[in-house]
Amino acid sequence: MKRKTRNKIIVWTLALAAVAILVGGTIALVLTAGTWKAKIKKSQEKICNKGWECSGSKYCCNDTITDFFKVYQFENLFAKRNTPVAHAVGFWDYQAFITAAALFEPQGFCTTGGKQMQMMELCAFLGHVGAKTSCGYGVATGGPTAWGLCYNHEMSPDQTYCDKTYTQYPCVEGAEYYGRGAIPVYWNYNYGAAGDGIKADLLHHPEYLEQNATLAFMAAMWRWMTPIKKSQPSAHDAFVGNWKPTKNDTLSKRLPGFGATMNILYGESICGKGYVDAMNVIISHYQYYLDLMGVGREHSGDNRDCAEQAPFNPSSPTDDQKQQQSGS
Repeated sequence: MKRKTRNKIIVWTLALAAVAILVGGTIALVLTAGTWKAKIKKSQEKICNKGWECSGSKYCCNDTITDFFKVYQFENLFAKRNTPVAHAVGFWDYQAFITAAALFEPQGFCTTGGKQMQMMELCAFLGHVGAKTSCGYGVATGGPTAWGLCYNHEMSPDQTYCDKTYTQYPCVEGAEYYGRGAIPVYWNYNYGAAGDGIKADLLHHPEYLEQNATLAFMAAMWRWMTPIKKSQPSAHDAFVGNWKPTKNDTLSKRLPGFGATMNILYGESICGKGYVDAMNVIISHYQYYLDLMGVGREHSGDNRDCAEQAPFNPSSPTDDQKQQQSGS
C-alpha cells in the first residue's frame, strides 16, 4: 500500500474517532444535563413540615386532616358506635384515627389536591370503613348508615382463613386469620403483608387488629394506599386521579373514581355484578359522610359505582373466598 493512501486512511480513522467521541460526549452531556435538570427540579420541590402529623413531604404543604376533620365530626359520622348494642364499645376513637393517619399523610392520604378533594378522599375511605364495620339495618335508629364502627372483628367466623400453600407468610400455629380491623383483613398472607406495611407482627399476632384501634386504622390505610400489584393503582391513586387507565382498563370500564376503589379492594365479590346491595351500601356510606361533612353527595365524583367494571384480579371459582378483602 502506498504511503499516501495509508496516510489518508489514518487521517479518516482519526477523524471518525474524533466525531464518535464528540457525538458520544454530546449525548453524555445531554443525558447528564437531563439528570441534573431532574435533580434540580426535585430539589426545588417545596417540602413542608407541620409537626407530628405531617412532615418532610410536599403533601404537608396542604391542609392536614386535623385542619378540616375535628372530634365532633368523627362523633357525628359514627354516632352509634358506642351504643350498648354495638359490638366494639369504647374501641374506636378520633385520636386513634389521627395517630394512624399521621403515618400516611406525608404520602398523600387525604393531603392530595385542594381541600374539597382532601375531604372527598376522607369520606371515600371512611365510606368503606363504615360499610364494612356497620351493624345497621333498614329500620335501625338513625338509619343503616349511622352504625359504622360497630364491629372490630368478624363475629362468627366459620374458618381460620389459613392458606397453607402460601409460604411467604405461612400460618402460625394457633393463630386465626378471620376478619379484623377497620377494613377487615382476612387470610394469613394478607395479615403478613399488612404487618410488613405497618411494621407490626400481624402474622403471629392477628389479634392486634381487634385489640389496638390505631393499628386497625393503620392496616386499613396501608391497604388504601398500597396497590395489590405493582402494575395496578392503589385505591388512593384511583380516587384522587393519579392513575391513568390503560386502553385495556378503559375497555373494561375501569375508570378513576370511587367505583374503582371498590374494584381494587373487593374485586369480583361485588364488582361487575350490576347494582347489587353489597356495592350500593358502600356508596351510600360514602355519600352519607359527604353530606355530614358539608361537601354534599353531589360532589361524589364521576364513576361512583363498579357495576359494570371487569375486576382487576379475577379469581378462579375455587378462590372466590380469597379476595384481598372480603366483600361480604
